[in-house]
Amino acid sequence: MANKRELKKRIKYICGDLAGECIMARTLIPGIDAEQMNEVVYDIAALQTMTLKRVTFGFDKTKKEFADAKAYNKAKTQYFAEAFAQLVNEFNKGVADVVAAMNKALPASQKEANKQAINS
Repeated sequence: MANKRELKKRIKYICGDLAGECIMARTLIPGIDAEQMNEVVYDIAALQTMTLKRVTFGFDKTKKEFADAKAYNKAKTQYFAEAFAQLVNEFNKGVADVVAAMNKALPASQKEANKQAINS
C-alpha cells in the first residue's frame, strides 16, 4: 500500500460497494429479508468505521532504545508490516462475515438460481 490515504480510500470503496450490493439486492430480489439486509448495511458501516479508526497506529519505541539507526529502522519496518497484515486480516474477516450475512438473507429460490448460474 502506498500510504494511509490510499488505504482509507480502498476501505471506503470496498464498504461502499458492499453496501450498494445490499441495497440493490434488497430492492430487486423478491422475497429477500429486507430487515436483515438493513442490518447487514449497518454492519458494513460499523466495519468501515472501526477499520478506518485502526489505520493510524504508531511505533512505540525510540531510536535511543536500539544500538543504531539500522536496527531501529528494521524493527520499525517489521512492526508496521505486522500491524498492517493484522489490520488487513481482520478487515478481510469482517468482509467475509458480511458476505455470509448477505447470502443468508437471500431466499432459497435465489440461492438455487445462483448455483445453477455458476454451474452452467
